[in-house]
Amino acid sequence: MLWILFIIVALGTLGFVLGRGRAISSAGGDTRLLHSLPTYYGLNVALLTVVPALLVLVVWLVVQPMVVDGMIAASMPATEADQGARDLLMTDVRRLADGIDTAIDRGAFSAGEAQVLSASEDIRAQLAAAGVALGSDVSDEVLVAAQRARALNAAGRIWMLIVVGVLAIAGLTYAFLSTHKNQRARNAVERAILGLLITASTIAILTTVGIVLSMLWDTANFFQLYPWQDFFFGLEWRPSFEGNSELGLLPLLWGTMYISFIALLVAVPIGLFAAIYMAEYASNRVRSVAKPMIEVLAGIPTIVYGLFALITVGPMLRDYFAQPLGLGDSSSSVMTAGIVMGIMLIPFVSSLSDDIINSVPQNLRDGSFGLGATQSETIKQVVLPAALPGIVGAVLLAASRAIGETMIVVLGAGAAARLDLNPFEAMTTVTVKIVGQLTGDTDFSSPEALVAFALGLTLFVLTLALNVVALLVVRKYREQYE
Repeated sequence: MLWILFIIVALGTLGFVLGRGRAISSAGGDTRLLHSLPTYYGLNVALLTVVPALLVLVVWLVVQPMVVDGMIAASMPATEADQGARDLLMTDVRRLADGIDTAIDRGAFSAGEAQVLSASEDIRAQLAAAGVALGSDVSDEVLVAAQRARALNAAGRIWMLIVVGVLAIAGLTYAFLSTHKNQRARNAVERAILGLLITASTIAILTTVGIVLSMLWDTANFFQLYPWQDFFFGLEWRPSFEGNSELGLLPLLWGTMYISFIALLVAVPIGLFAAIYMAEYASNRVRSVAKPMIEVLAGIPTIVYGLFALITVGPMLRDYFAQPLGLGDSSSSVMTAGIVMGIMLIPFVSSLSDDIINSVPQNLRDGSFGLGATQSETIKQVVLPAALPGIVGAVLLAASRAIGETMIVVLGAGAAARLDLNPFEAMTTVTVKIVGQLTGDTDFSSPEALVAFALGLTLFVLTLALNVVALLVVRKYREQYE
């Protein structure tokens, strides 16, 4: 892959130089006679060299594994009734083929020795010595299929190199020969860039659609096995892979909203006030020190915040608040996770709000001062309303981050699913249970595993609703102040 990319980039660079030189030569060295700037001619040749080759390369990388797996699966003696066994066998084949390639790369044995491996040998032990783990012993059928898959993949890579290289050279040749001084190179380059931008946007949209459709599919399978009324309105969460599960959403949703609410109560006032101070009151010297120190909080891993909640914040809240007030005796609680999560969210609110406040036009402030308003009145009545759309976006980002947090909740709030108003009781969230239901040996034909997709879809709908509300607020105030 690195060689292929290097060849494509090298040919694209060569095409840029040759295309630019040919355009200048066709104008007799007088760039004023060119339709476009010389750079556009070079870019046109480079794009025609690189883009088609890269597109074919991406398609090849996606299609080749599917074609190879289909050829290997078709050669196996399995009927449609044995589809599950065939899928498991193909998993072993892929794992063994990848393991042999990895062992060759690590020098455990040569490519020639890999070709003559026999199932009678302890292949599993040989690969384990090279740092490659297999789940079971290797049978003759799996070894033959894996060797054939390796051969097909190797042949596919060779053909991929040939096809992509020939296509890049053909594109370079065609673009170079069609370059002349009257060519509308700028128009062609701008159309190509527009096409690339549209492609990138389409990929982003299709990725979102694919994620939603995959969740919808598995959620539909879940509701075929478990009543939707019991899921959306159930008050108990007691999954059991032995049957008789209670998979009520409300305790998890309550824990998610409760912890997120406390986190926002901590993060939004502190972050917003810090942003107002740094944007409106702090000197440049103070701002240059304070803002980076606040933004350091965003770079701390969430596992560190979780340990901070488990070791420091939780015991402190238990000893100084929960036990004296008779509200509980556990260090894992909603308040613990909410406070620590709020600390984590402060830089999200602070940095974004600071940037938005600084982007408010200075003439709005000057007009307010000219009318006799004080600085605090100007901030309250002019700056903050004008910056409100951006501040709402910052709060929304913090809320989405809080709803999707997992590690702090696991270590700080526990794993108990309950409906309780006591903030010093242990609770859990939707994300924690998604991880729990998909951890370990999972049977995706059971509602206890498929419920994770229903929970994920619920979170998606929840964050989508937050986005809609935020857009309505942003639109209202943007129309008022633009």
